[in-house]
Amino acid sequence: MLRRPADLAGWLALLETLHPRPIAMGLDRLRAVLARMDARLACPAITVTGTNGKGSTTAFCDAMLRAAGYRTGRYTSPHLLRYNERVAIDGAPVDDAALIEAFGAVEDARCAADPPTPLTYFEFGTLAALWLFARARPDAVVLEVGLGGRLDAVNVVDADVAVLTSVDVDHVDFLGPTREEIGREKAGVFRAGRPAVCGDRDPPASVIGHAGAIGAELKLIGRDYDCVAQGAQWRYRGPGGERHGLPIPALRGDFQLGNAATAIAALGCLRDVLPVDGGAIRDGLVRVELAGRLQSLPGRPAIVLDVAHNPHAARALAGALGAMGFFPRTVAVFAMLADKDVDGVVAAMRPRVDAWEVAPLPGPRGASGEAMRARLVAAGVPPDAIRVHADVAAAYAAAAASANEADRIVVFGSFLTVAAALATGRPHAAAA
Repeated sequence: MLRRPADLAGWLALLETLHPRPIAMGLDRLRAVLARMDARLACPAITVTGTNGKGSTTAFCDAMLRAAGYRTGRYTSPHLLRYNERVAIDGAPVDDAALIEAFGAVEDARCAADPPTPLTYFEFGTLAALWLFARARPDAVVLEVGLGGRLDAVNVVDADVAVLTSVDVDHVDFLGPTREEIGREKAGVFRAGRPAVCGDRDPPASVIGHAGAIGAELKLIGRDYDCVAQGAQWRYRGPGGERHGLPIPALRGDFQLGNAATAIAALGCLRDVLPVDGGAIRDGLVRVELAGRLQSLPGRPAIVLDVAHNPHAARALAGALGAMGFFPRTVAVFAMLADKDVDGVVAAMRPRVDAWEVAPLPGPRGASGEAMRARLVAAGVPPDAIRVHADVAAAYAAAAASANEADRIVVFGSFLTVAAALATGRPHAAAA
C-alpha cells in the first residue's frame, strides 16, 4: 500500500527515508522511474552546472526569458527557507498542493516496480519538478544541476543548451580531487551536436576534450563570447550578436558580469526558437533576484549574506567585499559543513574579517563550533578575535550586538548559515 503523507512536511520527511544514502550518483534508477511517468518536456531546456555561478546564471536565464514574454519553469537547489523555492513556474514558487500531487505521481511510478525503486531526496524532487513542468507546459525550462553533471539527476534531461559556469575543487568524494576530473564530470551535461556554453576562463582540458569527443558545439568565454565593463554599463559580444550599453546586473559583484554574459550566450544559442531581444535582456538584468548571493539587508550596520562555501566562491566574496568601500570593522558570522575545504575558505576571507562569530551547523555533516575555532586559530586568526556560539542565530545576534552602525557583518560558509540568518531577519541589536 502506497504511503501518502497528509502535508508537504510529511512528504519531505518520507523522501529522506527512500534511499540508504543521501547522495547516490547514477541515472539508471531515475530513467526507470521516469519511463513510468508522464513527464515529458515539450519545450526547450537549458541545463546549468558549475562549481559556482550556476544559481546566478540560472536566475539570469529565467529573468531574461520572462522579460521577453515567455512562461518559464525553473528548478534550483538547495532552498534557503522553503522547499517550494526549488520549483518555480513563471517566476513564482509552486504551492504545497502542487508539490504534494507531484510527489504522489513520483511515488506511484517508483512503487510500480517490485521492489520499489530507491530514490534519494534530490532524485525524487527532480522527478517531481519535471512532472510539474510537463503539466504546466512552459515555453522553456532552466534546470540547475545539483552535484557534478554526468551522473546528476538533472542530466536525465537532454538539454537543448548545456551551460558550465565554472570548474573548481569541491565535492571531491564524488567528483574527484582535481579540476581535470571535476571538469570531466561536469562536462557530462554536454550533448552531441548541441551548444555547450562554458563560462570558465581557464577551462580544464577535460572539458574541451569531452566537447570535441562527442561533437558538442562548444562556446568558450573569452573566445566565442565575452563581456567588457564600461563604467556604469557593460558590453556583450557572442551568440545572438553584440549588445551595448547593458545595465549592471541587480545581482552584486563584478563576477556577475561573466554569469550574465554566459546566460546571454546560452539564450543566443536558442535565438531561432526563443528569440530574446535587447530590451528583454536589459529588463532581465535589472529585475533578476537571487537570495543569498552577496545579498545586502537594508539598514545599518551593513549586513551581507553570501552562500560561499568553497575557496573559489570565498575568493569572489572577498573581492566583492573589498570593492564595497571602507568599514571600520567587518564581523563574520561563520559556519560550514565539515566535508568542505574550511581552510581554503578561511584563507580567502581572513584578510577581510576583523572578528569571527562561529557556530556549528546541524546534522552529521556540520562542523562543530570548536572545530571551526581550531581551524581559524591554525590559520593565524588571533584567539581573542573568535567567539563560539550554540548556533548560527546566536552568532548572528552576537555579531549585531558587537557591531557599530558604521561596521559590516558578513554571513557566509553554507546555504544553511545564510538560511538561519534570513529566518532571523535583521537582528534587533543591529536595527537599533
